[in-house]
Amino acid sequence: MTHESRDDVVEVLGCSLNALTLRESIERAVRIAQVGGATQHVVVNAGKYVQMEKDQHLACIVRSAGFVNADGMAVVWAARVLGRPLPERVTGIDMFQGLLKRCEDLGIPIYLLGATDEVLSQLLVVLNLTHPNLIIAGWRNGYFGDAGSAEVVDAIRGSGARMLFVGMPTPRKEYWLAENLTRLEVPFCMGVGGSFDVVCGHVRRAPLWMQGVGLEWFYRLVQEPRRMWRRYVVGNATFIRLVAREWMRMRLRSRDAL
Repeated sequence: MTHESRDDVVEVLGCSLNALTLRESIERAVRIAQVGGATQHVVVNAGKYVQMEKDQHLACIVRSAGFVNADGMAVVWAARVLGRPLPERVTGIDMFQGLLKRCEDLGIPIYLLGATDEVLSQLLVVLNLTHPNLIIAGWRNGYFGDAGSAEVVDAIRGSGARMLFVGMPTPRKEYWLAENLTRLEVPFCMGVGGSFDVVCGHVRRAPLWMQGVGLEWFYRLVQEPRRMWRRYVVGNATFIRLVAREWMRMRLRSRDAL
């Protein structure tokens, strides 16, 4: 699926990103859900760019996705350095929560896939309190193998959902959505990673001031240093190298064009 419009697309490190604000992104997703089709939404941050360097299948999926937002401030800064500015960072959790509100307002049915049964049960309780009129067409945990995938696809397709939110880790969610996108018959499909846990309160986000200056990664590193140090310290250094390499390529191309 190609991007709905090429007018708002900028190329950053070989990946086409939609240069939209959070509000514009939410309304674009709503329009897709209402009109129909099959669109896979992806968010990219520094860590995912690093993964794409090592995983060409993931890179192919992200580059062919119909809707891609810059989740990390590092990507926004990189786009600016490379002369392809983006209006703002659009995080997956912010878009997910914004879409829940719009789906409630407009009567758009959704499906929740991923996490454990316990997390899903808690999520349903929270959503019933915060979005009492939201139409949840179905839900299922994310623990199924290849043998059970067809049954999951059938359940989602038969639910009548117009938006699917997949709470699985990268790259599993990207792989699974890309493989099943057309069979799902859900117009807008979005991988939301750990957003279910955030909405339930299991995972705390950084204070707003840290989010605003691009230090949300540092907040998570302090919370879980053993699990996150390689991802952020090594990953961020690798991302800086990727940006520097692209910047040098641009400089050389400009010099050769003179």
